[in-house]
Amino acid sequence: MTCRHLAAAASGCDTAFTVDASRVTFGPGALGEVGDRARSLGMRRVMVVTDPRVRALPWFDDVVRSLAASTIDAAIFDAVAIEPTDGSFDEAARFARDARVDGYISLGGGSVIDTAKAANLYATHPASLRTYVNAPVGDGQAIPGPLAPHIACPTTCGTGSEVTGIAIFDWVSLHAKTGIASPRLRPSEAIVDPRTTETLPANVVAASGMDVLSHALESFTARPFTLRAAPATPTARPLSQGSNPWSDLGCREAIRLAHTYLARAVADATDREAREQIMWAATLAGIAFGNAGVHAPHAMAYAVAGRVRDFSPAGYPSGPIVPHGMAVAVNAPSVFRAFAQFGAARHLECAGLLGADTRGASETDGGTLLADRVIALSRTIGIPNGISGVGYTEADIDDLVAGTLPQQRLLANAPCHVDAACLRELFHHALSY
Repeated sequence: MTCRHLAAAASGCDTAFTVDASRVTFGPGALGEVGDRARSLGMRRVMVVTDPRVRALPWFDDVVRSLAASTIDAAIFDAVAIEPTDGSFDEAARFARDARVDGYISLGGGSVIDTAKAANLYATHPASLRTYVNAPVGDGQAIPGPLAPHIACPTTCGTGSEVTGIAIFDWVSLHAKTGIASPRLRPSEAIVDPRTTETLPANVVAASGMDVLSHALESFTARPFTLRAAPATPTARPLSQGSNPWSDLGCREAIRLAHTYLARAVADATDREAREQIMWAATLAGIAFGNAGVHAPHAMAYAVAGRVRDFSPAGYPSGPIVPHGMAVAVNAPSVFRAFAQFGAARHLECAGLLGADTRGASETDGGTLLADRVIALSRTIGIPNGISGVGYTEADIDDLVAGTLPQQRLLANAPCHVDAACLRELFHHALSY
């Protein structure tokens, strides 16, 4: 690595990477620790953020009992929107301010955890919504100080939001899916109880599992951190640093676990081993992409999800929605096939981890082999065939490109320059596989 780093320094690129992670407690029954861990963080009155479906499940009762046993008062907010919006973020922040809480417990999927992050942020440092939202959609201002402690308890096996400093939402009036990214948003602790996956519908496991896989694949194939401009100050180093040795470790294992267990986890809700291993893969991939960042498939997914017209998959609330992991998965093969030339060895390694026979293959085969393995797994678990499978046609491509271009935080993390012409070609090849 020495020569690489000398070259990076000479060209003004970074020569170091930073490892950040929430404290993680993982295992069956871990939700019973919420109260004790909340008290150790100084919480006395908490906002419990969840959604109506999760509130009706036994996991909610586990959390409430644990908080009560530690004599912690709980204000319950269960109005989280699946795929949060600017309006639902505002509603949660108002609830937090009115409830005068000193900490946050989120119990649910990425939408719930991201809503808790936003409530914490805007209750602690009040401002207009656009203030902290990523530029160019928002002002992209830095969060000015620490937030209240937040314990995130995921109930889906996919987003990794419990260990990242990112909160994603739909800005309805702008028809844009965007977010807020800052190390200060990262939850203080994550309590990951794989029992919660037992109540997930198969389609939810499929979509969230493909999100896990794409987190790992994109982080592993992102622009290397040594090809990113050196930050003005060490604390200005971005969350999306690019591929790095720490994130690579989690990516490799998450990809291997997805290959081994995802189809099983989707096929059989009683396969506890498979669902637990996908939950673990989600945690590993979350830590990995929280320190490396994802790139074009996720950027494209925000447009696919944000501009949905009438697609409504089973296992989700009625109404137009392309679940996040599904929106990523329908784009990913097109990207990996096109970008493999900018990291051939890494794409080939990923293909092998996903079960491709790479004996005798050249590095130039990596993109095709990887795309084919992602397509095969998608078909096995019922992911729609490309963006046409979720309702888009060739006539929609220019609109999808327009919706993707503002995601510069993600596009800049790709292994090559991504402009409108590049995106147009990627979406064209993502229509069907």
